[in-house]
Amino acid sequence: MAVEIREIQPTKRNLLKFVHFPIDVIYRDNEYYVPPLVTDEVNTLRPDKNPAFDFCEAVYFLAYRNGEIVGRIAGIINKVVNERANKKEARFSYIDFIDDAEVADALIDAVTRWAKGKGMEHLTGPLGFTDMDPEGLLVEGFDRIGTTGAVYSHAYYHKHLERMGFVKDVDWLEFLITIPTEVPEKMHRIATLISERMNVTTIKYTDRKQLVKDYGDAIFKLINVAYDELFGYSPLTDKQIKHYIKMYLPFLPLDDLSMVIDKDTRELVGVGITIPSMSKALIKSRGRLFPMGWKYLLDAFKHNNVVDLMLIAVKPELQNKGVNSLIFDDLIPVFNKHGYTHAESNHELELNSKVLKQWEYFEYDQHKRRRAYTKEI
Repeated sequence: MAVEIREIQPTKRNLLKFVHFPIDVIYRDNEYYVPPLVTDEVNTLRPDKNPAFDFCEAVYFLAYRNGEIVGRIAGIINKVVNERANKKEARFSYIDFIDDAEVADALIDAVTRWAKGKGMEHLTGPLGFTDMDPEGLLVEGFDRIGTTGAVYSHAYYHKHLERMGFVKDVDWLEFLITIPTEVPEKMHRIATLISERMNVTTIKYTDRKQLVKDYGDAIFKLINVAYDELFGYSPLTDKQIKHYIKMYLPFLPLDDLSMVIDKDTRELVGVGITIPSMSKALIKSRGRLFPMGWKYLLDAFKHNNVVDLMLIAVKPELQNKGVNSLIFDDLIPVFNKHGYTHAESNHELELNSKVLKQWEYFEYDQHKRRRAYTKEI
């Protein structure tokens, strides 16, 4: 049967079909796939829920054969990134399909025609609306459980893209780090020296409301300046910052948050955000909160041996000067207290030597690689 491509409107009902397709069909029996939290995924795709739509536009397609969904894809244009980079580039995202060339070609063709109709000249992805969304197609590490917020991809995905003429744009690496029982001596010495020389220190909060009041905005504004020059970065707007404060900070374990401030001014100059791995809980719940998903997620906060290193952000003028040592000097004792034996890094640009250098103090395995592909259209 021929493949039929249908553009869907972003109603809740349609988006639930779009989000459930990989969970219920493509990865139904895959032990390594970590589904997203369905509610969050649907809200990300809704223009009335996601503040990124203030500067982005998107289109969603489902591929059907014989009345059954066999693929999905989204097209996104981030106007801010295009203006900053002087590009005419569309992004493809949320791409999943059965192992069938006709289906893969039809999905990419649908987004390509949409993008060209908008005056775009390149198609790049998988990339989301902003850097707060999953990035890259998995090209190594298919036999590893995914990290929370990252996208799993079948091994045949990248083969179809390369067959269609897509080439590598950039790679991200991920690491599995063994957490030492004590802070490495050299790291502790550097942390102590940097604290004295740069007049900075780490702080902790036990009152969540006070944290949000004192540093809620500052955390995300620091991320903006720290990540500003990275590949395809889209600076968070004030509206987005308020959105993410409400979305993330109420659930972030305060022990697992490390903040570095100037001792005199109290300015935030570094932050490390980590959370207990939600991967196994999301696999059990299949991305649903009810009826038992909430219990699996709650248990993951209480009983876990893996912590996800979501991000580290340091003020640009202090990068590569040892501030990361203060963050790990603060967090490693916390990790041991909670029983974490391993840490999963989030994806890191393979050319970002400032970030990659920090793992030299640890035993680690570079176990996953993600890739953004690009093509002139």
